[in-house]
Amino acid sequence: MASSHEGDDRAADPASTAPHDADAAVVRGQEASSIRTPLTQERIVDAAVEFIDDFGLPGLSMRRLGTRLGVEAMSLYRYVPGREQLLDAVVERIIDQMEADPDVLEGPEHGWQDYLQRLAHGIRRVALTHPKAFPLVASRPAEAPWLRPPLRSLRWVEAFLQGLAREGFSDQAAVEAYRAFTSFLLGHLLLEVAALGADLGPLDVVDEDVDRSLAPYPSVRRLTDQLSEDHSATEFEDSLENLLQRLALIRTEN
Repeated sequence: MASSHEGDDRAADPASTAPHDADAAVVRGQEASSIRTPLTQERIVDAAVEFIDDFGLPGLSMRRLGTRLGVEAMSLYRYVPGREQLLDAVVERIIDQMEADPDVLEGPEHGWQDYLQRLAHGIRRVALTHPKAFPLVASRPAEAPWLRPPLRSLRWVEAFLQGLAREGFSDQAAVEAYRAFTSFLLGHLLLEVAALGADLGPLDVVDEDVDRSLAPYPSVRRLTDQLSEDHSATEFEDSLENLLQRLALIRTEN
């Protein structure tokens, strides 16, 4: 007899959920799920984000998403042509959440440093809200091949460049600031969400079966407790402050 814990494990496993058979339900005289609760693209994308938050990106499929929504997978294709388009829509939803953050400004109002501070923290908040979905922001194709995540939207980049120009940045300095700012954010946030369980694909090469004996590494063994401490918030603040100081120099030199 299976224990209650085993049942809980199966319930948490997206692959263990039986697919919804809408056709059989209609034959039995039941009303179709899509009639009871009409599907919309917004509802489907929201469910996809929630699925990734719960189970991670690798487990997402149209069938499993349909099961979560109580419909067959074929019902989803009317609104989303396929999984690839669904992932693009998930990225758009995440970007929309970044832009909707009330603390993030469309352009500098109290200086460019305040503007970039607010923008950086707004993006970090979204990354921490959806750590398992955030790597999609880095991996999905952008609107133009030269756009850099996480500022990968043309409207975001336009606002960024115009805002810095109004603050005295030359074209060259604004572009260098964009590159430096996006590199800082992407590098730091991908490391942070990976620590929260995000699947980084080929970058995630930790082998759980590897021999973890620290005997040959006395310094690592001695400092293990310190190395395992989480100082993400402090490191983010310190790195961002250093970046802003660097951008101040770029602004005056170009």
